[in-house]
Amino acid sequence: MAQYDPEVLRKLQLCELEILQDFIKICEENNINYFALAGTAIGTLRHGGFIPWDDDIDLGLLYDDYVKVLEIFKRDYSDKYTVVCAEEYKSFPLMNTHIVLNGSRFVERCNKHLDHPQGIFLDLFPFYNVPEDPKKHKKQAKTAWFWGKVLILRYMPFPNIPYKGVKGKIVHMATAVCSLLLKVIFSRKFLYNKIMKECMRYQNEDTGKYEFFFDPVNGKSIYTKEDLFPLKKLSFEGVMVSFPNKVEERLYARYGDFMQVPPPEKRTNHRPLILEFPTK
Repeated sequence: MAQYDPEVLRKLQLCELEILQDFIKICEENNINYFALAGTAIGTLRHGGFIPWDDDIDLGLLYDDYVKVLEIFKRDYSDKYTVVCAEEYKSFPLMNTHIVLNGSRFVERCNKHLDHPQGIFLDLFPFYNVPEDPKKHKKQAKTAWFWGKVLILRYMPFPNIPYKGVKGKIVHMATAVCSLLLKVIFSRKFLYNKIMKECMRYQNEDTGKYEFFFDPVNGKSIYTKEDLFPLKKLSFEGVMVSFPNKVEERLYARYGDFMQVPPPEKRTNHRPLILEFPTK
């Protein structure tokens, strides 16, 4: 794990907490549902806030609410935040959204060549309707996941990989060649449209089941309506935040015994190559 200076990490966490509070204010004023997940949920239940080495906040929204909150940020908060997503910025290769704090910089090594705004951010994940039929669900999820990874590789010739030394160099040589070929074969517009077509396939149906398709491993972020609702409030760093109704069950299903603190070699974060805080 890349190491932060403890004071710098805490300053970063408090900056992200400020973004979170603005986000919650928008959601409460506009009757928008959201829910904390992944490391933010683990941190809340295990530490009462941030995982001590974590450097981001993860929030999910059902797709219709996701669209609403992005529009409000773009319309009413553009002086303070920039909405960075694949729809807005052609060089952004992910299918989630960063609410970026203007005047800050947060540039990871693998993203340093990309020209979209890169700053301290809140991470938002859209959850799409998926069908009850297992075969249809599997086809939708695998197709969206595959093309999402193709989009990332097209823009990131040297993505983060779990390999070091000679093996890491060989893998990065292969990803660099693939990235070059993908730029020749597929336009960015083609890939984005193909991904969204799959994501929206069941959006007009009330399926009662939702998924974010673009985790590193396919099929890890699935919720039913009963998993999510009614949402419940828990304290995250002293701020009351919404969580899935069955947050503990979903975390155990995905991570196993998440209450056990992992050894140092398995602790991960996004420590950036460049980190700059706003001057104000």
